Amino acid sequence: MPRYRLLIEYDGGPFVGWQMQAGGPSVQGVVTDAIKAFAGEAVTVHGAGRTDAGVHALGQVAHVDLERDWRADRVRDALNARLRPHPVAVLAVDKVADAFHARFSAKRRHYLYRIVNRRADLALERNRAWRVPRPLDAAAMHAAGQGLIGRHDFTTFRAADCQAKSPVKTLDRLDVAREGDEVRVHASARSFLHHQVRSMVGSLVAVGEGKWNARDLAGALAARSRAACGQMAPSEGLYLVAVDY
Repeated sequence: MPRYRLLIEYDGGPFVGWQMQAGGPSVQGVVTDAIKAFAGEAVTVHGAGRTDAGVHALGQVAHVDLERDWRADRVRDALNARLRPHPVAVLAVDKVADAFHARFSAKRRHYLYRIVNRRADLALERNRAWRVPRPLDAAAMHAAGQGLIGRHDFTTFRAADCQAKSPVKTLDRLDVAREGDEVRVHASARSFLHHQVRSMVGSLVAVGEGKWNARDLAGALAARSRAACGQMAPSEGLYLVAVDY
């Protein structure tokens, strides 16, 4: 039974998240339906990351097993034809070994958080970035964020309903840089806790506004308490950019 790896892009706005659940459409659900319509098979689509409602993806990775040995480009084109008009696109498909697993084989996940730092409301970027009207010091945010890199107990930046067995994670990268009116936060790790990136970004914004400094951020991490976290950044600014294998 051939295994196919899918590279998927989507706008998370209309969905309850990647994972199928009660209460609304999911990205996993519409991809599953597209496979059923194309191949006539009821399958399980395994994703690399369970993005939340409103979170976008430029490079989500999934895998699926199909009974028939289809050409990879045929699978890509057939799925895209059946995914319309959902804001989901299969960018590439390739055949992989049976040992490959979209989630468990991943070595690193890369996220981008986009902040538009301006007074004016968003027009073209509405629901695709977080508008912060107050001036942000991106250099201070970057400097403070370096204290979060490494292996730590990230309880402070963990959702109350997070199902991870341990709050200890290793953060490989946390970079903040300004590009005109946009402040971009890049975060990379093998895996993240539920709401970890959005929680870290919200606390970094407190630094950028001058409400916190680097010591405050370090103190929040050391507190190992959700109550010590700053505001959580909204979902619409977050993108799953790529997954390394």
